[in-house]
Amino acid sequence: MEGTIDKTKELATGDIRHLLWVYALPAVVSQIIASIYNIADRMFIGNGIGPLAIAGLAITMPVMNIIHAFGSLIGAGSAARMSIVLGKRDKEWAENILGNSFIYTFILGGIVMFFGYMFMSSILRKFGATDDTVSYALEYMRIVMPGMFMTTLTFNLVGLIRSSGYPVKSMFILAGGAILNIILDSIFIFVFKTGIGGAAWATTISMTVSSIAAIIHFVNPKSFIHFRRHAWRLKGYILKNILLIGMSPFLMNVAAAGVVAILNTQILRYGGDYAVGAYGISNSFVLLFILLIVGICMGMQPIAGYNYGAGLSLRLKEVYKLTMKWNVAIGIVGALIACVFPYYIVRAFTDDATTIAIAIPCLRMLIVMAPFIAFTITNSNFFQSIDKPWIAIVTSLSRQVIFLVPLCYIVPSIITKHGGDGLMGVWASCMISDICGAALAAILLFSQRKVFREIETVQN
Repeated sequence: MEGTIDKTKELATGDIRHLLWVYALPAVVSQIIASIYNIADRMFIGNGIGPLAIAGLAITMPVMNIIHAFGSLIGAGSAARMSIVLGKRDKEWAENILGNSFIYTFILGGIVMFFGYMFMSSILRKFGATDDTVSYALEYMRIVMPGMFMTTLTFNLVGLIRSSGYPVKSMFILAGGAILNIILDSIFIFVFKTGIGGAAWATTISMTVSSIAAIIHFVNPKSFIHFRRHAWRLKGYILKNILLIGMSPFLMNVAAAGVVAILNTQILRYGGDYAVGAYGISNSFVLLFILLIVGICMGMQPIAGYNYGAGLSLRLKEVYKLTMKWNVAIGIVGALIACVFPYYIVRAFTDDATTIAIAIPCLRMLIVMAPFIAFTITNSNFFQSIDKPWIAIVTSLSRQVIFLVPLCYIVPSIITKHGGDGLMGVWASCMISDICGAALAAILLFSQRKVFREIETVQN
């Protein structure tokens, strides 16, 4: 049965290719499902309301990324740490991680929601909202904030469900919420004519249902890891261990939000509100393939973490190589699809001719470097999985902060000085930063190559 003690032991003995497939497939489906929440909202809003509503929704994305970042600070760290301690066969420690993670998620989520409601209008203005788009963004965020908290709780618990040996169940919990979200989107927007607020209600309701399903799993005493009385005591060392690993995805998501805010400012400067909407559409498709890559990494995480905890270096190396191969292949496929069929992709979101004309070159330039993005993301997630948080942090921040922030100012400025299109310069800066980020990731990987030998020494 999935999730028994024998199932977790299989992480140390089973065929790596089979294990990665078993764990990655549900994780990939889960990531696709996660992207459906954003893509479905944009498609229904774009076709049911209009291009300015899409632009307003695009403004909310970095704010939502920040909320997700606080969730990943606890959730990603908890899932990776649980895999490592299960590799050490310490079930009580894993239960303590579950209980502490649940409590800290509620504490942190409450704080984020409080400040979000207090300063939402100012925050949206900082992230590029204009007089034409801020009303859409405000209406959406005021309704969706509780739903974002439930989203955070759901993804945190689903990660722990996966790490404790239930990858398929984690997929079904998210799948149910995504299907419900699509159904409610269509009903609220097209039947009840509730506008962008209807999309927000659809997300809030569907994620609440998913979070309840995840909680029920851990309440069930038949689950391998479940809520126990001793696990509700907050322990400082558990929080420290969670935060050390969770800091990498946290900073990556915060950086992503900050970078999107900066990009939105530059896009508004060179292209206006319609260009912001075009970027939102293009980014949705790019995000789909990034989430596929992250899904493979999520499948790798319990295998790598468990074998790292057990000191099995050859298996660790094998799962890394296989994950990298699959992810780079996904990046190549994504780049080919977007470059060959950009019109049909963009047209699924809007029929506005101006937005389509801007979005097509944007989409091509954002995703053409997807294989390089795959290389960087895989390395960051690998080091996060084996308790190398600072290497993971530097790797994850390189592409989005170290390179992209200065480039999105430098490149458009140079192009406009020579009579070119500044907006194309913004897209080009994304391409250059992807190459530079992958180069730095390769350097950091080479510097940490001894990690396999270190584990092998422990093993012997």
